[in-house]
Amino acid sequence: MEREGNDCDVGDTSLTASLFDGEASVLSSTFLLDHVGEVTVTFHSDRLYWKLVGSLDNDISTCLRVKYFPKAATEIKLSEIYAVELNGHGSIYISSLPPAPECLLLGEDIQMFRFTVHGFIRSKNQPSQCILADYTFGHTNLQVCRKWVNQLNASLKQEVGRPKNLLVFVHPRSGKGNGCRTWEAVAPIFSRARVETKVIVTEKAGEAFDVMSSITNMELNSYDGVVAVGGDGFFNEILNGFLSPRFKAPYPPTPSDFVHVVKDNGDALVNEEDEIVAETSNKMEDQFPLISSPKKFGSRISNLNSEDKAAEFPVPNEWFRFGIIPAGSTDAIVICTTGTRDPITSALHIVLGKRVHLDIAQVVRWKMTPSSEVEPNVRYAASFSGYGFYGDVITESEKYRWMGPKRYDYAGTMVFLKHRSYEAEIAYLDVESDEINLTSKRDYQGNLIRAIRSSHVSERRICRTNCNVCNEKPNHASVGVCSLTPHLNSEETRWARSKGHFLSVGAAVISCRNEKAPDGLVADAHLSDGFLHLILIRDCPHASYLWHLTQLTRRGGSPLNFKFVEHHKLLQTPAFTFTSSGDESVWNVDGEIFQAHQLSAQVFRGLVSMFASGPEV
Repeated sequence: MEREGNDCDVGDTSLTASLFDGEASVLSSTFLLDHVGEVTVTFHSDRLYWKLVGSLDNDISTCLRVKYFPKAATEIKLSEIYAVELNGHGSIYISSLPPAPECLLLGEDIQMFRFTVHGFIRSKNQPSQCILADYTFGHTNLQVCRKWVNQLNASLKQEVGRPKNLLVFVHPRSGKGNGCRTWEAVAPIFSRARVETKVIVTEKAGEAFDVMSSITNMELNSYDGVVAVGGDGFFNEILNGFLSPRFKAPYPPTPSDFVHVVKDNGDALVNEEDEIVAETSNKMEDQFPLISSPKKFGSRISNLNSEDKAAEFPVPNEWFRFGIIPAGSTDAIVICTTGTRDPITSALHIVLGKRVHLDIAQVVRWKMTPSSEVEPNVRYAASFSGYGFYGDVITESEKYRWMGPKRYDYAGTMVFLKHRSYEAEIAYLDVESDEINLTSKRDYQGNLIRAIRSSHVSERRICRTNCNVCNEKPNHASVGVCSLTPHLNSEETRWARSKGHFLSVGAAVISCRNEKAPDGLVADAHLSDGFLHLILIRDCPHASYLWHLTQLTRRGGSPLNFKFVEHHKLLQTPAFTFTSSGDESVWNVDGEIFQAHQLSAQVFRGLVSMFASGPEV
């Protein structure tokens, strides 16, 4: 490029095509980069990179009376770009980058045609957190800008998995009541990425469940996924609305003496209207805040032809995904799936089309009270189901709603001081460790079962981006559902039992990391490995239980390394049953109060997909 006096001719009016490493043609032009200077921009098949134009011999270049110094080439991968926009005519600010503080910073605004590349960079302190990064390039020729914008957008369209149309639910009172503000903060990301969004701001109890359970498959197929702006329980409401009328699966296997299994001969099952019974309407405001009596949900579900819906919209669905924009008080699912509790990061995971499979637990209540009739009632959980301490905390917190999110800390303290234990019997499928051949592990359709105590696990394999464990694609059954837990004949299986007084009974599907428990309940739990982590906390001295809870709050802690803690890691048929005796607590299923005298549960590997890629290292 030629310069005459103090004038600067930015780039040619044509794009230069060349070869890069002998692989493929590239585009190259000279632009002015806003707040940087004159750069040569090159676009290869998978990235865009630029380098300051200047004299390497003199370490300085002069253009438009601006001094700047060459620096290392900068690049952004195509997979990190979510939008490219033509901005029209406007200002480009050029600044100098002196190497020494005594040098003066000189700059100038230049009017020219511009386009902006919208992407992100990783936070240095928190690698999982994405920070928005915009790069605005200027040129004197509008056609050059248009050609680059068209080329980049054409390449972005080739990126596999990016959504085009999403259904968004916003819970306005989630967490501290910032659901709408959170959506307003991230909405520009979706509009720039040209993702169409149908936004529903929930106004009444159960609205998200009603919409998801009654939406036609024709309309559902027009969306690439559903996004929840709220807490974990709000996502659970949407998940249950999606699965209840569509997902067909057998109930969890149970011991022969557990309960008389009705309406289950091993065929696919769905809830019927009379199976959905009234529950308490007291919910955690940020986690399941707008749910009213489930009896209300039945009126919508009964109007659907479940068999037709399942046939038209198969579950699991390889394309359809769920996303969460965190706006709750805990947001454990978001932290586990993206590595951070940041709305911007979650929005970028969604528009960039990230994907990770997520295990889902099916929790079936057989009897609400000891005197109740056997009447199966199904709920689905994406993170955790807990009894005793966990159920008492959610119940106690309802007395202190005026305190806001802090009521959970207060309720937890009050429940801890009471130190109540509950008598119960838990049965889980088991195989002796010497019967397990880890080198010839059978497929998910087989009958091999593992129950491993945490003390037998010699190495923690933490779930992360590109996790080898989770990337093992679930083996989908040919019968149309997923690579589901087989419906085993209870007479052909071995059941181990734990009976006594328990401070808590918990079943973790994922690690349940959150800001107060950085490693979660089970540090080495994965998003999609088919495991169910059964955690039984037997009655113990007050001080011992406090030490257990303290370990949960420490990074690298060992909350399961106590004699009064049983950790059963169940695989292949990850199922257990629960029967209470005497005084009863309630179950906390992803933040929803679920009263049950007899209950069974199992996990389906990779049942749903999330707009996420797992936490960065």
